[in-house]
Amino acid sequence: MINTNELQLRTVQVTRYVTPLREGGSMPAIAEADDDFLYVLKFRGAGQGVKALIAEIIGGEIARALGFKVPEIVFASLDEAFGRTEPDEEIQDLLKASIGLNLALHYLSGAITFDPAVTVIDAKLASQIVWLDCLLMNMDRTPRNTNMLIWHKELWLIDHGASLYFHHSWQNWQEQAKRPFALIKDHVLLPWATELELVNEEFRALLPNELIRAIVGLVPEEWLSSESAFESATAHRAAYAEFLETRIASSEIFVNEAQHARTSLI
Repeated sequence: MINTNELQLRTVQVTRYVTPLREGGSMPAIAEADDDFLYVLKFRGAGQGVKALIAEIIGGEIARALGFKVPEIVFASLDEAFGRTEPDEEIQDLLKASIGLNLALHYLSGAITFDPAVTVIDAKLASQIVWLDCLLMNMDRTPRNTNMLIWHKELWLIDHGASLYFHHSWQNWQEQAKRPFALIKDHVLLPWATELELVNEEFRALLPNELIRAIVGLVPEEWLSSESAFESATAHRAAYAEFLETRIASSEIFVNEAQHARTSLI
């Protein structure tokens, strides 16, 4: 069991913008930091703002707590002078809008995109990943864009920024916590996810409320303070925790939906 008192993210200072990654609309980039490591840098000034970064932290750290391989997530500080020499106007605007605290993941150099036609995933692992994505309401693990990498012959999960999409409006969020995840029908691993009931029992036990609150507690206060739906950052943080705790307690709802969607495929 993870010691919740030890849950924390390192902070690095971005020292060099290497190259943009133009997949998707958020324009992440490969960047170097003051610890000499390369990172995939995700900007607070991109289209979905800090909400995508919040989803990345919560989704990535829940995945890690469940035993999945996830690149280390760090806070990445961007200095005001950083983008002044950038010749690309669009990138320069993004850098200016992202001064301060951003998010980054260790860059897995040489990793290749997971292809289900090439790499065989066993039923247990497929079921575990489907369960995770049902919990997180992650719409972004499809055959078109698997958001999984093979690195040193092991499967790594990346890019959870599209998870928890309810938080873009916070409308009826208590009710949404108990809703099935209909988009699971498009999940790249759903055809192989035959052990969802077993995984449901195991994973619920691995995510006690204390751990969920500790993971949500990693989100910086400044990223939570501007949401008009809540009177304070504390209330905003508590809503994330309550949503996830309710969803875990009601997991049979999304498990049943996934099983029904899988039956429809075969």
